[in-house]
Amino acid sequence: MKQFILSEHPSLFNRFLAELRDSSIQKDRLRFRYNMERIGEIFAYEISKTLPSTVKDVTTPLGISSIALPDESLVLATILRAGLPLHQGFLNFFDRADNAFIAAYRKYGKDYKFTIQLEYLSSSPVDGKTLVLMDPMLATGESMLLTYHAILEKGQPLHTHIVAPIASKYGVEYLHIHLPAKNVTLWLGAVDEELTTKSYIVPGLGDAGDLAYGEKM
Repeated sequence: MKQFILSEHPSLFNRFLAELRDSSIQKDRLRFRYNMERIGEIFAYEISKTLPSTVKDVTTPLGISSIALPDESLVLATILRAGLPLHQGFLNFFDRADNAFIAAYRKYGKDYKFTIQLEYLSSSPVDGKTLVLMDPMLATGESMLLTYHAILEKGQPLHTHIVAPIASKYGVEYLHIHLPAKNVTLWLGAVDEELTTKSYIVPGLGDAGDLAYGEKM
């Protein structure tokens, strides 16, 4: 499975990521959502470079211009609720894309052990399309894997791009073990070394959903 980590190369992406992490800046919910949206736009641009393209002629007032345009036969899939600003960033660039939304959460038992519960899935057809599956945080990788297989029940995508601005090393290794080596690409913002006993990423950034929309009960 191919893997790209955007923070490995100096760019504006790193400034937006730093502001997401910064405990003083992230208190501004509007700023937090906007930074997540801009990160989504950067991921969308990078992914667009890998899509199949077709050369088309565009008629200008003075002539004809031939240009290679990427295929936008996409389904953008987001894990609710934290993924919504990231999803909007992708939609800003892939404005013709179809969409999918998934509700998944951790159901805790004793000793911080939990199972992933998937309660809702609404998806456009994915057969023969490019699937982009996104979540702001990739901790254990279990919810991403569960969601991936749930969407595959709706059809077989041509290729799947999995996107996470912040991931744990454990979660990345988990996906490399359990996802197919072909037809899947992993796009990450940064990979953090530590995962706590509660499966929180360290240094991470906290709870992305709470930071974007307020604490949940």
